[in-house]
Amino acid sequence: MIATRPLFELRLHVPQVLDIGDTPQGRRRIATVAGGEFHGERLRGVAVGAPGGDWMVVRNDGVTVLDVRVLLRTDDGEHIYMSYRGVRHGPADVMAKLAAGEAVDPASYYFRITPIFETASKKYDWINKIVAVGTGRREPTGPIYTVEEVL
Repeated sequence: MIATRPLFELRLHVPQVLDIGDTPQGRRRIATVAGGEFHGERLRGVAVGAPGGDWMVVRNDGVTVLDVRVLLRTDDGEHIYMSYRGVRHGPADVMAKLAAGEAVDPASYYFRITPIFETASKKYDWINKIVAVGTGRREPTGPIYTVEEVL
Protein backbone atom coordinates (compact mmCIF):
# COMPACT_ATOMS: atom_id res chain seq x y z
CA MET A 1 0.00 0.00 0.00
CA ILE A 2 1.37 3.41 -0.94
CA ALA A 3 0.58 6.17 1.54
CA THR A 4 0.25 9.81 0.51
CA ARG A 5 -0.64 13.15 2.05
CA PRO A 6 -2.04 16.23 0.33
CA LEU A 7 0.51 18.67 -1.05
CA PHE A 8 -1.65 21.19 -2.92
CA GLU A 9 -4.29 21.82 -5.53
CA LEU A 10 -2.96 23.54 -8.64
CA ARG A 11 -5.15 25.41 -11.13
CA LEU A 12 -3.44 26.47 -14.34
CA HIS A 13 -4.78 29.00 -16.84
CA VAL A 14 -4.17 27.80 -20.40
CA PRO A 15 -5.64 30.31 -22.85
CA GLN A 16 -3.95 29.00 -26.00
CA VAL A 17 -2.97 25.65 -27.48
CA LEU A 18 -1.01 25.70 -30.71
CA ASP A 19 -1.47 22.61 -32.87
CA ILE A 20 1.85 21.98 -34.66
CA GLY A 21 0.51 18.96 -36.53
CA ASP A 22 1.51 15.35 -37.03
CA THR A 23 5.16 14.61 -36.34
CA PRO A 24 7.01 11.28 -36.16
CA GLN A 25 6.23 11.21 -32.40
CA GLY A 26 2.51 11.96 -32.81
CA ARG A 27 0.36 15.08 -33.02
CA ARG A 28 2.41 17.83 -31.36
CA ARG A 29 0.52 20.52 -29.45
CA ILE A 30 2.07 23.29 -27.36
CA ALA A 31 0.03 24.97 -24.65
CA THR A 32 0.83 28.29 -23.04
CA VAL A 33 0.54 28.44 -19.25
CA ALA A 34 -0.53 32.02 -18.58
CA GLY A 35 -0.65 31.72 -14.79
CA GLY A 36 -2.62 30.06 -12.07
CA GLU A 37 -2.72 29.42 -8.36
CA PHE A 38 -1.96 26.66 -5.91
CA HIS A 39 -2.90 26.12 -2.29
CA GLY A 40 -2.19 23.52 0.31
CA GLU A 41 -1.55 23.17 4.02
CA ARG A 42 2.24 23.65 3.72
CA LEU A 43 2.51 26.04 0.78
CA ARG A 44 0.42 28.30 -1.43
CA GLY A 45 0.90 30.93 -4.07
CA VAL A 46 0.69 31.51 -7.82
CA ALA A 47 1.93 29.93 -10.98
CA VAL A 48 3.98 32.58 -12.76
CA GLY A 49 2.68 33.22 -16.29
CA ALA A 50 5.96 33.18 -18.15
CA PRO A 51 7.84 31.05 -18.70
CA GLY A 52 5.51 28.08 -18.62
CA GLY A 53 4.02 25.60 -20.99
CA ASP A 54 3.10 22.09 -21.99
CA TRP A 55 4.83 20.40 -24.91
CA MET A 56 2.32 17.59 -25.35
CA VAL A 57 2.05 14.81 -27.90
CA VAL A 58 -1.12 12.99 -28.81
CA ARG A 59 0.04 9.49 -29.73
CA ASN A 60 -1.49 7.31 -32.43
CA ASP A 61 -3.24 5.28 -29.73
CA GLY A 62 -5.08 8.41 -28.52
CA VAL A 63 -3.02 8.91 -25.34
CA THR A 64 -1.92 12.48 -24.66
CA VAL A 65 1.56 12.59 -23.11
CA LEU A 66 2.19 15.79 -21.14
CA ASP A 67 5.58 17.47 -20.71
CA VAL A 68 4.97 20.53 -18.53
CA ARG A 69 7.22 23.13 -16.95
CA VAL A 70 5.92 25.87 -14.68
CA LEU A 71 7.36 28.30 -12.14
CA LEU A 72 5.56 28.55 -8.81
CA ARG A 73 5.93 31.58 -6.53
CA THR A 74 4.86 31.02 -2.94
CA ASP A 75 2.84 33.61 -1.06
CA ASP A 76 6.02 34.49 0.87
CA GLY A 77 8.02 35.17 -2.32
CA GLU A 78 9.97 31.94 -2.81
CA HIS A 79 10.29 30.26 -6.23
CA ILE A 80 9.78 26.57 -6.96
CA TYR A 81 10.34 25.08 -10.40
CA MET A 82 7.83 22.32 -11.10
CA SER A 83 8.01 19.97 -14.04
CA TYR A 84 5.90 16.96 -14.72
CA ARG A 85 5.15 14.23 -17.17
CA GLY A 86 1.69 12.81 -17.36
CA VAL A 87 -0.84 10.91 -19.40
CA ARG A 88 -4.44 11.61 -20.28
CA HIS A 89 -6.73 9.25 -22.16
CA GLY A 90 -10.29 8.00 -22.32
CA PRO A 91 -13.10 7.07 -24.67
CA ALA A 92 -12.92 8.88 -28.02
CA ASP A 93 -16.18 10.79 -27.48
CA VAL A 94 -15.05 12.04 -24.06
CA MET A 95 -11.65 13.13 -25.39
CA ALA A 96 -13.33 14.94 -28.31
CA LYS A 97 -15.45 16.92 -25.85
CA LEU A 98 -12.34 17.83 -23.83
CA ALA A 99 -10.55 18.94 -27.02
CA ALA A 100 -13.57 21.12 -27.87
CA GLY A 101 -13.32 22.82 -24.46
CA GLU A 102 -16.43 21.22 -23.01
CA ALA A 103 -16.70 20.28 -19.34
CA VAL A 104 -16.54 16.50 -18.84
CA ASP A 105 -16.91 14.32 -15.74
CA PRO A 106 -13.31 13.65 -14.56
CA ALA A 107 -14.28 10.07 -13.68
CA SER A 108 -14.86 9.38 -17.40
CA TYR A 109 -11.16 9.61 -18.34
CA TYR A 110 -7.69 8.91 -16.93
CA PHE A 111 -5.45 11.91 -16.12
CA ARG A 112 -2.34 11.41 -13.94
CA ILE A 113 0.93 13.30 -13.45
CA THR A 114 4.30 12.75 -11.76
CA PRO A 115 5.69 16.14 -10.72
CA ILE A 116 9.20 16.91 -9.49
CA PHE A 117 10.29 20.10 -7.79
CA GLU A 118 13.41 22.22 -7.58
CA THR A 119 14.04 25.21 -5.34
CA ALA A 120 16.92 27.12 -3.76
CA SER A 121 14.68 28.17 -0.87
CA LYS A 122 15.86 27.01 2.56
CA LYS A 123 12.27 27.13 3.84
CA TYR A 124 10.98 24.82 1.09
CA ASP A 125 14.10 22.65 0.72
CA TRP A 126 12.00 19.64 1.76
CA ILE A 127 10.16 19.75 -1.59
CA ASN A 128 13.45 18.96 -3.40
CA LYS A 129 13.47 15.60 -1.62
CA ILE A 130 9.98 14.20 -2.20
CA VAL A 131 8.20 12.06 -4.75
CA ALA A 132 4.77 13.32 -5.77
CA VAL A 133 1.84 12.13 -7.85
CA GLY A 134 -1.24 13.91 -9.02
CA THR A 135 -4.66 13.44 -10.52
CA GLY A 136 -6.04 15.93 -12.96
CA ARG A 137 -9.16 17.15 -14.59
CA ARG A 138 -9.39 19.38 -17.63
CA GLU A 139 -11.67 22.41 -17.41
CA PRO A 140 -12.28 24.87 -20.29
CA THR A 141 -9.81 27.37 -18.74
CA GLY A 142 -7.09 24.79 -18.06
CA PRO A 143 -6.15 21.80 -15.93
CA ILE A 144 -6.75 21.41 -12.21
CA TYR A 145 -4.52 18.98 -10.31
CA THR A 146 -4.68 17.45 -6.87
CA VAL A 147 -1.04 16.79 -5.99
CA GLU A 148 -0.03 14.37 -3.22
CA GLU A 149 3.30 13.69 -1.56
CA VAL A 150 4.20 9.99 -1.50
CA LEU A 151 5.22 9.07 2.04
